Amino acid sequence: MLFARVLRPFMTIGTLRIVDAAGVVHTIRGHDPGPDVTMRLHNRSVERKLLWRPAMALGEAYMDGSLTVDGGDVYPLLDLINRNTFRVGYNPLSRFHHALTWPVRLVTGSNSLKRARRNAAYTYDLDAEFYRLFLDKHMQYTCGYFPKRDMRLDDAQEEKMLHLAAKLLLKPGVKVLDIGCGWGNLAAFLAGLESLSVDGLTLSQEQLRDAERLVREKGVDSRVRFHLRDYRDERGKYDRVVSVGMFEHVGVRHYGTYFKKIHDLLTEDGVAVVHFIGRMEPPTETAPWLNKYIFPGVYAPALSEVMQALEKERLFLTDVEVWREHYAPTLASWRQRLHANWEQIKARFDEPFCRMFDFYLAGSEAAFRQDTLVVFQLQLARRRETVPPTRDYIAPWKDAKRPARTIPVTHA
Repeated sequence: MLFARVLRPFMTIGTLRIVDAAGVVHTIRGHDPGPDVTMRLHNRSVERKLLWRPAMALGEAYMDGSLTVDGGDVYPLLDLINRNTFRVGYNPLSRFHHALTWPVRLVTGSNSLKRARRNAAYTYDLDAEFYRLFLDKHMQYTCGYFPKRDMRLDDAQEEKMLHLAAKLLLKPGVKVLDIGCGWGNLAAFLAGLESLSVDGLTLSQEQLRDAERLVREKGVDSRVRFHLRDYRDERGKYDRVVSVGMFEHVGVRHYGTYFKKIHDLLTEDGVAVVHFIGRMEPPTETAPWLNKYIFPGVYAPALSEVMQALEKERLFLTDVEVWREHYAPTLASWRQRLHANWEQIKARFDEPFCRMFDFYLAGSEAAFRQDTLVVFQLQLARRRETVPPTRDYIAPWKDAKRPARTIPVTHA
């Protein structure tokens, strides 16, 4: 089998057994111990597709059932692939691939207003009830914050929102802008911590409806408003700007526009916090399967790309925090909830849809555990003295504001 022969030099960890369509077993064994996985291919066409475009074909074959994994769990296969990919590293072959795909990265990174609206509709205009079946009670579609490894996801998401609120230096009377407000839960949470006003921006009709319903139910609709609006069209002035999990959708060519807009939206003593997935390696392209099926137009940047754009704007970078160990447990919890509600989701959509999200969550968890993906939090201000000179203020503020029902967190 040609695919097995091509794969063999790159497998240095663990064992992969590929059972081809004829039932022949091809064993690829690395010289270092690792996961032992058996993958079965159920027709010859998938063998050819894996050979010519493996990054796309692997996910598509799992979705349509032409590729299965013994034991029924796809995570060990994706874990094995990520372990070996990370071991190979940024080698001459990857540099050559990077040179070939650079123009593609620039094209997919051009999220015009029209494309941004289309991409948001594709991802977020799915029925909100579907997302409720695997997200936490706060409907946070970004990672939680796990100061304690055994925390429940609901509490970890609350800790994330408290952490953001502390870094925003919230106080009564400030005006907050939430760029990419999702289903409105962060905006409602911030309004519940202090007597302040929040405006949220989304490009999803479904998210807008759900967000407006949420703040009515929580009784904060007089102070929290949502708008179906692109950040580039916002014209207000705000004391605080927060953006969580949205920067990945901005597009490389628009980073300068994004940071200039934050600068222009902030008051003179304003503070912004931008929370996004990035990578601890040179710029590269987005996984094509993820871009096609889950997040069209998405891109997790290298910090160097972000800094290059930020340095051109008159904003002080007052803090950079790197979260390395928080997204993997979040994804694992989402996937557990997906599996627990599999039949219900299958009835709403179909089996390939369930397998699509299973592949996405398993692959993302493996990438955050084995690859270079991390979460960056940038704290920005227009004036250098606006933010305290150390992080000592964060933990006491969180302790004072943490809801009583949450178990206190011991700070290292």
